[in-house]
Amino acid sequence: MTEPRDRPTSAPSSGAYAAAGVDIEAADKAVDLMKSWVAKTDRSEVIGTLGGFAGLFDASALARYRQPILATSTDGAGTKVAIAQAMGIHDTIGFDLVGMVVDDLVVCGAEPLFMTDYIACGRVLPERIAAIVKGIAEACVEAGCALVGGETAEHPGLMEPDAYDVAGAATGVVEAANLLGPGRVRPGDVVVAMASSGLHSNGYSLVRHVLLEKAGWALDRDVPELGRTLGEELLEPTRIYAKACLALADATGVHAMAHVTGGGLSANLARVVPDEVSVTIDRSTWTPAPVFDVVRRAGGLSQDDLEATLNCGVGMVALVPADDVDRAIGTLAAFRVPAWAAGEVSLDHRDGGRVVMCGGHPGW
Repeated sequence: MTEPRDRPTSAPSSGAYAAAGVDIEAADKAVDLMKSWVAKTDRSEVIGTLGGFAGLFDASALARYRQPILATSTDGAGTKVAIAQAMGIHDTIGFDLVGMVVDDLVVCGAEPLFMTDYIACGRVLPERIAAIVKGIAEACVEAGCALVGGETAEHPGLMEPDAYDVAGAATGVVEAANLLGPGRVRPGDVVVAMASSGLHSNGYSLVRHVLLEKAGWALDRDVPELGRTLGEELLEPTRIYAKACLALADATGVHAMAHVTGGGLSANLARVVPDEVSVTIDRSTWTPAPVFDVVRRAGGLSQDDLEATLNCGVGMVALVPADDVDRAIGTLAAFRVPAWAAGEVSLDHRDGGRVVMCGGHPGW
């Protein structure tokens, strides 16, 4: 992690700055607490140590590629942060942040190389900042990328003392010949769906409105359908698919992938559907985790409203040739990612470029 952006470049301590609400000593303590976690994300290509002005990555490592294409992505964890703050549990939100970023990279076939993060807060509480970075680091290990830098910024007067938000960016690389996308999709391809771990990190404005405001539920409420408290369910970390999807790309002739985030399955899958084909998804091939039905019933939501906002049990999809489906599902299972055939691609010159959802989820 680099040091806070609003640290003065002169004296190591400033009474005037502290009086204005910026605690430099707390920032230093936070950096010390996070060092061991950041070290766990190290890759051989990373140069330098914690505390520099920029993260350094040895690009000569890319010489193994004939035509390396760099991919980059940035994201946040959305209003799920409000649940973490209310629960006083801060490490999982860092995990969510990484998942939202690296799984956008992998859909084009890119291996995540390194990531940076940004944490803005009303005041620096060292243990809390270290917990957030712990989650980021654990997720980077899960994704196989290095955490090469970041920023912790204290914003007194702009943010409430206990408020914070997180954002991050990552860079990856893919061989040009292996770049995935809509140009590869063909009629007859099968949609292999990968199960989400829950809500992931999208749609929390709707979920909070329905469950906390409209239904009036407390976060410590035991929900029998969930088998745990509401708060525990809402903080379930985002599944990281990066390594599983890279293995899938190596083992099969996968043509395209889509990360199911804001907008739901249909809208995100449509981003990799070319104009000359359409995709049909059969809802009867899976039963979403109970939390989705809880939100649906508590909010009196239509299927369209739910699917336009939440992932409804599918966090990632891959479009693969029909003769690769079993191999794809087996490869994903080896990474403990449940997967199944959920739909197919068909020629459609008249109304192409669309995703059609049909059938109903079992038990809904």
